[in-house]
Amino acid sequence: MAKISENLLAVLRCPVTGSRLVQDGEALVSMDAGPDGGPLRYAVDEGIVLLLRPEQITG
Repeated sequence: MAKISENLLAVLRCPVTGSRLVQDGEALVSMDAGPDGGPLRYAVDEGIVLLLRPEQITG
């Protein structure tokens, strides 16, 4: 699991809510609820934060 530095977390914001993000395992989680009422999760892939919702990522 890649640990995101505190300096980077201090400047990253959720692109949907504008809230701070906190690391939860292999994802960053928004501090504010998204449109569906729950926090939004963003994957961390090999230390790179993917600030896209899963439906926006095409494989």
